[in-house]
Amino acid sequence: MPRRSRVLSGTLIATALLLTSVGVGTVAANADTGTAAAPAVHAAHTAHAMAVSTAASPEDPDGDGYIPANPPVTGVTPSTKEPPHRYFHEFQANCSVSHTAPDDPVVHPGQPGKSHDHTFMGNTTTDAGSTTASLDAGDTTCLAPGDRSAYWMPTMYDGDRPVLPVGPQVIYYKAGVTDYTSVRPFPKGLRYVVGSPLQSAQQFRAHRGFVEGWECGDSFFNVEFPADCPDRQDVQVNIRFQAPSCWDGRNLDTPDHQSHMAYPVVNPGTNNNICPAGHPVALPMIEFKMAFPVNGDLSRVRLAGGASYSFHYDFFNAWDERTLKALVDHCIVGGLQCNARGHDETHPEAGAALNEHYELP
Repeated sequence: MPRRSRVLSGTLIATALLLTSVGVGTVAANADTGTAAAPAVHAAHTAHAMAVSTAASPEDPDGDGYIPANPPVTGVTPSTKEPPHRYFHEFQANCSVSHTAPDDPVVHPGQPGKSHDHTFMGNTTTDAGSTTASLDAGDTTCLAPGDRSAYWMPTMYDGDRPVLPVGPQVIYYKAGVTDYTSVRPFPKGLRYVVGSPLQSAQQFRAHRGFVEGWECGDSFFNVEFPADCPDRQDVQVNIRFQAPSCWDGRNLDTPDHQSHMAYPVVNPGTNNNICPAGHPVALPMIEFKMAFPVNGDLSRVRLAGGASYSFHYDFFNAWDERTLKALVDHCIVGGLQCNARGHDETHPEAGAALNEHYELP
């Protein structure tokens, strides 16, 4: 996710973060493909002063923050093809909350208790010491047993009471590029952070991953928690937030946990969304759609990482490779709108990728 210099001076780290602050995807697009820069409102989508992790871990024994893919993906150029139009090309990973803990195996690997509190979904074993191997050996709260990935976000509080999503939450896997047929499965062990607890309200709103912000009832696109949230049993606070979907093909992680990934850019010749040349590998675009069981007066609601606009999340891929490939090929590449079985109710003739137990047939 070849490994760069093993020594990053403070100056180099600051420079790397400064480059990140103007948008990794935009820089790569302009320098490598000549495509137009993203709109200015999105230019700061990674300007979050993300902490650089340099702690040693089982997967990064020298502690330089780079975890190389083995093997790397080479010889890929961003696809400019335009396949037949499909309104949907996605499937869901439905995963429930398993536990909370002040751990973060991506930003603070091997350092239990160092993070603000996180709410974990998917793999039930996720903690500060989690590795690809430990997640592979773990259990999962996801409907598909093959999804042993770890998903986490800052814990929400109403005063001092944790507010935990109830039941399977919706984690979409979509095509982020126009050529949905070019999307390939995540490499095992890929991990990244979307957003930052240190982002400002403006950075949160301008983030490329911002979809509808905080919503409740008829109130949408909020940076702050909605003030007019109906006090009804059937109402919850929701958020949708999208991850970058273009990979550099070399690193499973980088010191800032973001620069190995990039958002698609617009090809000025076709107006299609393509991956930038520096991140040419199209992967599924994850979209969190979280529902928190709180409503009415939200004046005491906060996130463990800070204000409402400090929302962010982490992903650590530990899917069974055959299961993930089956879902990506059938649903994303196949242009379907699938549930967690890989079944599209509007196209029953296409069948399903998984059986009634959410496993490969």
